[in-house]
This record gives sequence, C-alpha cells and structure tokens, in this order.
Amino acid sequence: MVARRFIVNHNDSDFPVDYDTDDGYEVFKFQLFSLTNVPPDEQKIIGWDGDRAVSDDSDLITISEKLRLVSISEEEEEEEKSENSFEACSSAIAQSDEELARMLQAEEDALMFQQFVASDNGNEMKNRIMPYVAQVLMYEDPKRREEARKTVPVLELEEKALVSLAKEGNFKPSRTEQDHAFLLQLLFWFKQSFRWVNAPSCDSCGNQTISHGMGTPLQSEHHFGCSRVELYRCLSCSTITRFPRYNDPLKLVETRKGRCGEWANCFTLYCRAFGYESRLCGKGILMRLVEPEIQGKLYLCLLSNASIPGSGFYRSRLDRMLLTVFWKWMHLDPCEGIFDNPLLYEKGWDKKLNYIIAIAKDGVYDVTKRYTRKWHEVLSQRNITTEGALSAVLANITNDCRKDFTSQVLSTLEERDKNETEEIERDYQSKDYASTSLPGRQSGDKEWRISRSEFGSDDNRSLSSSSCPVRMCIDGHVTRIYNAFYPILHSFILNSLSKSRAVEILKMFRSIVVELRDSPFRIRKASIKRDSSSAKFFVDQMLPPFSELFEALSLKCELGMDGRVEIFLAGDPVKTSLALPVVFDGLGDVIHNCNICDNFSKDSLSLPLVKLNRICSGLVLASGEELPFGIATSAFDGIQNSKWEEPNGAKGCWIIYKVLDNKMQELVAYELMSANDAPERDPMDWVVEGSNDGGRSWHVLDEQSSQRFETRFQRKTFKVNSAGFLSTAFRFRFLKVLNDEETSRLQLGSIDLYARGS
Repeated sequence: MVARRFIVNHNDSDFPVDYDTDDGYEVFKFQLFSLTNVPPDEQKIIGWDGDRAVSDDSDLITISEKLRLVSISEEEEEEEKSENSFEACSSAIAQSDEELARMLQAEEDALMFQQFVASDNGNEMKNRIMPYVAQVLMYEDPKRREEARKTVPVLELEEKALVSLAKEGNFKPSRTEQDHAFLLQLLFWFKQSFRWVNAPSCDSCGNQTISHGMGTPLQSEHHFGCSRVELYRCLSCSTITRFPRYNDPLKLVETRKGRCGEWANCFTLYCRAFGYESRLCGKGILMRLVEPEIQGKLYLCLLSNASIPGSGFYRSRLDRMLLTVFWKWMHLDPCEGIFDNPLLYEKGWDKKLNYIIAIAKDGVYDVTKRYTRKWHEVLSQRNITTEGALSAVLANITNDCRKDFTSQVLSTLEERDKNETEEIERDYQSKDYASTSLPGRQSGDKEWRISRSEFGSDDNRSLSSSSCPVRMCIDGHVTRIYNAFYPILHSFILNSLSKSRAVEILKMFRSIVVELRDSPFRIRKASIKRDSSSAKFFVDQMLPPFSELFEALSLKCELGMDGRVEIFLAGDPVKTSLALPVVFDGLGDVIHNCNICDNFSKDSLSLPLVKLNRICSGLVLASGEELPFGIATSAFDGIQNSKWEEPNGAKGCWIIYKVLDNKMQELVAYELMSANDAPERDPMDWVVEGSNDGGRSWHVLDEQSSQRFETRFQRKTFKVNSAGFLSTAFRFRFLKVLNDEETSRLQLGSIDLYARGS
C-alpha cells in the first residue's frame, strides 16, 4: 500500500485527493467524480505540465502529485483556452508575486512595530514558560501514571480501536496503526468521562450557583498545586461552594472536572501513562493545548482549548527515538473531541493568535505557525518580546533541558526539530482548502465563549466536509447476518411454531448475544443451560438452523457432557466484535417484524421480515458528511447507533452507492431507517436513481414524497417498480427534510439496498 496525496486542478479549482494506490485507477476516477461531478467515463487526467496523460496503465506511485482534470466533452474548449495560456499564466504569476509582496511587506511592518512595543530581553516570556517546564516533569512520575491507567477501560478502548480499523478494511493493522487508533479512542473516552465546569453545582443541595469571588486555598488544596479557589453561592440555599483550580494531574484524575487547563493537564498525563511522550503548551499563558507526535506515516497532535498555548506529544520513548525515520505532528483537542485540524482556532473560533509555545522535557518550541494562515497578522499580536529575544529564550531553555542527553540522542532531537520546522513551513505554504467547515467553540457556556472571543461566526456549525472521499463499505458481514436469519425463520415455520414461541426463542438468543457482547473481546464465551423449555428446545432442535448465524459471528458451539452448549470464538475476535452489534440490532428488528406479522407462515418470509440479497461491499460517496462520526458509510454498517449526517442537506443532498466490481444489479427494494434523534432532520421527499454507464446518466427507479418516520430507529421498506433496469450505481437525491426551517441538516440511520435474487 502506498498512500499519496494528489492535487487535482479542474476549472481553476484545486482538489486534494488522499488515495491508496492499491485501490486502482477506477477508484481514483470515482473519487474525482465525488469532488468534481465529472463522470469517470468523461474524465481525462493529465500531468500538470500537460505532456503526459494518466491511464489504466499508469503507475500511480510514481506520477506527479499535481494533475489536471478535463472533461472530454469540454476538451475542445480546453484546447481553445490553451492558445491564451501564456497570457493567463503570466497574469497569474504577476498576481501571485503581488500577493507575496503584500504579505512580505505586512510581515516587515509587523516586525518593525514589534521593535517599538516589545521588550528585547525576553524575561517576561521566560517567566511565563518556566513554570510549565517543571509541570511536564510530573507526567514522568510512575505513581501518577499508574493511577491514571487504573481509571481507563483499556480492553474496551483496544476493542473500539481495532473495530474502527476493521471498519476501514484493516483487519491486520501494524503496531503504529494500533497506537494511532487507540489514542483516538482515548481522546473520545476522555471527552465523555471528564466534566466541563462553568459554575459548580451546590455542594449542599445540588442546585445552580453563581460566582461569589475568590477564596484562599486550604492546605489540603495547596498540596495538589492549587494556587487559587473560585467561590460560588447557591441560588437556592446560599451555601458557598469551593472550586479549587488544581494543577496536579493526579488530583484531576480523581476529580475529573475543570476547564481548559485541567483538561489539557489531565489528558497529557493519560497520554504519558500509555507511553505517548507529551508536550504541554501555553499561549501568553492564558491557554493550554497538547500536541502528540507519532513515528512513521501516521501522526497526531493533541490540543486542549483555551487561549492557545501549544503543547505536543510524540509517540515512542526516548530510548526508541533512535529507530525513528521521521516525525510529524497531528492536532487533537480533548475539550472539543476534534483532531487533525490545527486551523480550528483561527478559522473556526475566529481566535486572534499570538504565541503557541510547546513545552516538553526535552525543550520548548514555537509552533505558532502550525495554527495559522495569517502569519503577518499574528506577528502584529506578538508584543511581549521581539522575535530575536524569543528565539534566544527558547534556545537557552531547550539547551538546559538537554544538558544531560547523550550526543546520539541530541543528534536525533536536532534532526527531529529540523524536520518539524520544515514541515510547518510546508504546511503554511499550502492552501487552506474550503471544503472542511470548522466550528466555533463548543465547550463552555455561551457568554464565557463570547468573552474569550472564541465563539466563531456560527454556533451551530460543526466539523464537516463538503468534499467527501470515496469510501469503501466494509459491510459484507451485515449481508451474511441478514441472510442467516432466513434458515432460522424458515425452521420456525417448518416446526409449526407459533409467533409467540418464535419470539420467545429469538429473545433467548438475544440474551446470549448480550452475554457475548459484554464479555472480554479476546476470550468471548457464553453457555446455554437446558434449564427452561425454550433453552431445551433450542439445544435439541434449533442449533442447526442457527449455525449460519454463528458462522457470521465467527463463533462456534459445542455440546458438553452435561448437556450445556458452550459458545466461543472460532476466528478473529475483531470480526466478532464487528458483527455482534449488527446481530443484536437485527434480532430486535426481526422480533419487531414477527410481532406485527398478521400471518406468521411461509408467505411471510419476505421483506421486511426476511432481508435476502442485500447489496454490499460497494463504494460510497456523498454531497457532504459530519466528521468523524457521521460519515457516509455509517448508513450501511447495520448498526442503529451510527448515522450518516449531511450538515447542509436539509434542502437537497445526495449519496451514491457504486456496486462492487461494476456488477449489474436490479434493485427491487430498499429500506431507510430514521436516526437516533432530531426528527426534524428525517428525509421527507426523495428520488432513487440507477445508472448503467458509470454515472453519466441516471434512470429514475422510485420517487417518494411526504414520508414521515413516526419513531426513532424506525425502518421503512419501499418496493421498486422499475422492473428490469440493471445498474452499476444507485443514487439517492434527498430533496427535503421534515422541517427545513428548524435545521440545515439531513440524517439517516441506515440505507439497505436489495437486489433481485439469482
């Protein structure tokens, strides 16, 4: 596998394309279709210099990262435009030179102004940084690390990390990939388990409080680094509640509450507790954040909110750093639960930045430029000290931190520092692509966010993308599970079981699924005792019909000497983890459909009770998606609690499903399921279309209007009457949601497509 990023120019716009070369040229063209709306059959891709066309035989590993896309139908226009290309190019260069000159002049003016308003001795900046140099050493304490690890559900996060990779088709991840995925799960867990404090609840009655000034720390509070205490008076009983601002991360592991500083401080300890080296950051010293660093191709950087200091952390202990080929940083924000978006603060929060200083046990670093695309404006805000004095202060502190390091370690760190500086400069020169929408700050109450100038321009915005990548559906297990319900239901009919008896057995099996789901994922097991009539009937009569479902779960069962059935893993535990929630939700759906079935007989073995021939393992792209939990493939994963969310889809959006290997399929039915919340986002009007020419033209298969979902997680089944039309791709055009005056969004819990059986 070779992961590459191409910049594809089309109609004077640049589109970034992250691409795995193992996926083949066809997937690459389909991905471009999602970005440009140029159908694959009409695409002509050429090198940026124009002398080389890209084709099926081209080596996507070696071709230039800059490409140009033209539509075949527009190629004549392209040729006409080329006659004037020299003049256009000259004009573009002139404009680029003019823009560069303006930026350089603005930077020069800012630096000149800085000479008049800033100190040139750097003492104030040094005094602000030094307390944090001591702070980061607390994360090296084995006791603090051990206490932090005890509070983390490690096996649960490991399972979630591996399942997240499996959902991308990666069932055999490398150690680095596992580390990356685990850290993200640690971030999401921390976001849910740590509590944000605006004003603490009353210690006496639990009611709302208001600020009542400041207090003096008690000796017990001072012991954990508390230097200030906020006081709050209860609006109901007038009791005074203390809110100590602890600096010791060990105490924060216990209290699990605070604001920006506490969140960054505590999460950095958790990162160190699991072997991730960490840096803590401070902006002006009003705010903190964390930046992690991971070796290899995967990278991440962790950031807590506040006014923006910079902190970073790199994966791999110091004694392993010598093995590292290169390093890169990736931004994470534990308060917001957002990662890999360092422009969040400037672009989303509309925050005016000045200093983002990363502080580690091996030195301090000015990483401000990573978080801005307006460096000349940032320079005008940097008035604590001159740039020269700042560089000298940071160099002196770093040299002092490294004074006891070996020459070999020093050489590695210097190389890492050099690579980071070059990376920051490269990223700064790259374009700020507008396809990703960054939200204003979400943590903290509204008034507090506004007072800090971190509200952004739109409080309802969220992290979303209007330029979605083509995603592969890893949902073959969903189809196998749906198919496996048929022999079970067919056996019920053959044995003349009543509807109530069938439901009783299904509920018993669902309790077994719960037992398996709640057991440790690497050693899952359960047993069935013959202690009830349903259990006895299941053991004696129903094991063969359930065998296909056990196989879909990567489980096997054996009959013991005592008549008990033992169920245990038969293969990759991650495949079982991926399938169990699908079976659990599927059983609930089958039970529901059995209960509402008027005639439980052979004639009832069809949709919606039986879901055969579900189309799976195709490619999906959409007009937009919510990141990271509302992506397009979430509509096809067979799980109730996930969903596809289109942030701007209330008045129109689309999602396309491309069939695996371009196989022709006749769509005979489909199901849509409402999502977990917000009924105003439910689709109401839509059109379903099929294409047999790669998306060049579309044929209407079904139209629906004024549809309403009465409950959450409700499935609706729709038969397709456009018989005989074979398609290699299907498109849903959603025209309107239930209430587009209350929301800009569309969301769906699931989409299932059913083909005619062979």
